Amino acid sequence: MTVRLFNTLSRQVEELKPLVPGKVSIYCCGPTVYDYQHIGNLRTYIFEDVLVRTLRLAGYQVTHVMNITDVGHLVSDADEGEDKMLVAMRREGKKSADIAQFYTDIFFNHCQLLHIKRPDIVCKATEHVQEMIELITRIERNGCTYISGGNVYFDISKLKDYGKLARLDIEKLMAGARIEVDQNKRNPYDFVLWFTKSKFENQELQWDSPWGRGYPGWHIECSAMSMKYLGEEFDIHCGGIDHIPVHHTNEIAQSEAATRKNWVRHWMHGEFLVQNKEKMSKSKGGFLTLDTILEKGFDPLTYRFFCLSAHYKAQLSWSWEALTGAAQGFERLKNTIIALKAEAPQAATGPTAPRIEEYRGEFKQALFNDLNVPKALATLWATLGDKQLSPRTRLDLAFEFDQVLGLGMQDWKEVALALPTEVQTLVGQRQAAREARNWGESDRLRGEIEKLGYSVEDAKGTQKVRKL
Repeated sequence: MTVRLFNTLSRQVEELKPLVPGKVSIYCCGPTVYDYQHIGNLRTYIFEDVLVRTLRLAGYQVTHVMNITDVGHLVSDADEGEDKMLVAMRREGKKSADIAQFYTDIFFNHCQLLHIKRPDIVCKATEHVQEMIELITRIERNGCTYISGGNVYFDISKLKDYGKLARLDIEKLMAGARIEVDQNKRNPYDFVLWFTKSKFENQELQWDSPWGRGYPGWHIECSAMSMKYLGEEFDIHCGGIDHIPVHHTNEIAQSEAATRKNWVRHWMHGEFLVQNKEKMSKSKGGFLTLDTILEKGFDPLTYRFFCLSAHYKAQLSWSWEALTGAAQGFERLKNTIIALKAEAPQAATGPTAPRIEEYRGEFKQALFNDLNVPKALATLWATLGDKQLSPRTRLDLAFEFDQVLGLGMQDWKEVALALPTEVQTLVGQRQAAREARNWGESDRLRGEIEKLGYSVEDAKGTQKVRKL
């Protein structure tokens, strides 16, 4: 079955055609570790995790690389504002390396809680500065740089197709430009490859280079590290949709200026998590972290389930009410799986019904058609509700599907509820009514229990109580 994915470069859903048959190389922009990653950032990493899992389901050997930006990322995605690590150093009174390690550890802890698989290669910017210097040297050798005010700039006029990813009309942008942010630039859309002299006087991390002691610009980091691990051409580059106009546009420019090759075949971008119709952003303050969700008593996988409810290219509206709704759906799914475990024998049954392959096909077709996870979830629910299939078969199919969904179904088990005293009393009264074969009273008591937020299931002379 062919995998088809939306390509931001062409604005079309295209068949995935890897450079090396049977293998897919993926680079994902990782976190800038000066602060917590908010839940909008985590939505992007969940989308990328589903992508990698889907490609492995399709039989591809996947190499997944992600960077850690621990130097050089400015508050603005352009060459404006302050270095984010400097902001954190002032805020916390710590060295940049300590700050970076602290937030890197928290990021991967949150990923683990969300069942986001760790990439095959995780590379820190500070450990790859030599590769950045070598790449800048290649760009310089090809005549696409200039030095001004002590900094090395990329000259976008040297590329005829600059801005092709975002479909920028540079001439119109130049005509509308009013403010020259950096007086050293020949035009406002040039960008820094290497800083030696700048407004950041207290930059802690600096390295020797052919242009003087300094530090790299943000964009060069991803180009250098992706090429080191995936080569000068690779299959898929991912990130948030906000990376398109500046960061990814500049990555393409500098990479193709250095190699004179088409750098990445397929670009994929996840849409925003929006709150009150605005994207969640650290720069605006008031952002939410996964810890906030945990403090409210939610299972972290409830948030993953919430994210799976929308297509990665669609904005997802955040609210506590929406998360509560997702939690109810997630609990229903858990209860269904747990009930099937109780019914199913330990030994798996064979493919006794023609619908088995149909369900498998529907699930794969949804995922292989640009990661349509909501449709894949609908197939899961249809499978679980098909009484023509044995409980064991339904369970086994759900476990197969969970290899991509990543909800940890095999670990789900019944947890004894600490029932309120009032509910315990009603359950006891109902048991007595059932033993007396007083079915009317039994039904009345069931209704009273449900009013208190609990459901009752009768099985083999006992009552199972679950929270609604």
